[in-house]
Amino acid sequence: MTTQTTVTQRPTGKLINMASSNVQETVTPSGVPIESSGSSAQQGRSTSGVRNFFAGGFGGVCCVTVGHPFDTIKVRLQTAPIPKPGEVPLFKGTLDCLAKTVRNEGLSGLYKGMFTPVAFSTPFNAIQFWALAMAKRMQLSDPHGIPTNFQNFTSGMFAGACAAVLVCPAERIKCLLQVQQGSGGERKYKGPLNCAKQLYMEKGIRSVYRGLCATFVRDVPGMGIFFSGYEWVLNKLMLEAKGCREHLNPLRVVIAGGTTGILCWSFILPADVLKSRVQIAPEGTYPRGIRDAFRQLIKEEGVASLYKGVIPVMIRAFPANAGCFLGYEIAMTFFSWISPE
Repeated sequence: MTTQTTVTQRPTGKLINMASSNVQETVTPSGVPIESSGSSAQQGRSTSGVRNFFAGGFGGVCCVTVGHPFDTIKVRLQTAPIPKPGEVPLFKGTLDCLAKTVRNEGLSGLYKGMFTPVAFSTPFNAIQFWALAMAKRMQLSDPHGIPTNFQNFTSGMFAGACAAVLVCPAERIKCLLQVQQGSGGERKYKGPLNCAKQLYMEKGIRSVYRGLCATFVRDVPGMGIFFSGYEWVLNKLMLEAKGCREHLNPLRVVIAGGTTGILCWSFILPADVLKSRVQIAPEGTYPRGIRDAFRQLIKEEGVASLYKGVIPVMIRAFPANAGCFLGYEIAMTFFSWISPE
């Protein structure tokens, strides 16, 4: 049976429209469309580097704005000192940490160090989504083709590696600011710029980038899971609803993004705990970095310590990552609206 290609017009979606108005379909001579080997939920995904760059940046800002208070609680729980025999722990749990933070520092205490991730989130999320799009394009012969799950995974790993170069110093500064507690007394760091300056003056660029190896261990496989998981979950939701990418429902984007966030953090939390320990520890505490931190943590606190802060992490994971992907999809829709591909 021979086939021919025709061009048909499709209406754009009202809220989230991921496809251009011109879509190619393979049809039989009688005009019956032949179903693509990929899911319609993935069709129309733009691999434009510029669009993904700016949409990713907007998604990153949404993610940080929603998730930072939970992140502050997570970091404080992960880095709290080990109580000595007979000594009361600094925090009894998530709610106790939240209560003490608000009581001693007010609601603003939950947003400590937020300037740094917000300032960095735009460029590093932009770079991450740009790298994701470029990796997909390199693996596909057709820029608008449908990547496989494995291609989505490897593209996510590449994106995580590219963004880690910016993520590492941002999180180093953020963590140091987050663990500064109390409303009185002299503090070592007066803000993100002062913190960055002091780190550089004390030990140079190596101090600013402390924890880079741990960041790669966390983000390279983590972003592979994150991006491939999002596409897989969204694909399943769209198939069940018999929908297509042209008319993405915001609720399905939220569910896919939030679910993927929980899945991803379930896998990468141990690496995140080690990264936080390495980044806030005094100079010389962990000469071999993440390996020394792992040995000490297991020896002194057991395997369970690798999941410190799991409750605020999981509480944060859903809304923060849902916000990230919703912001990204809305931005991509806006770009498709003002300039259809």
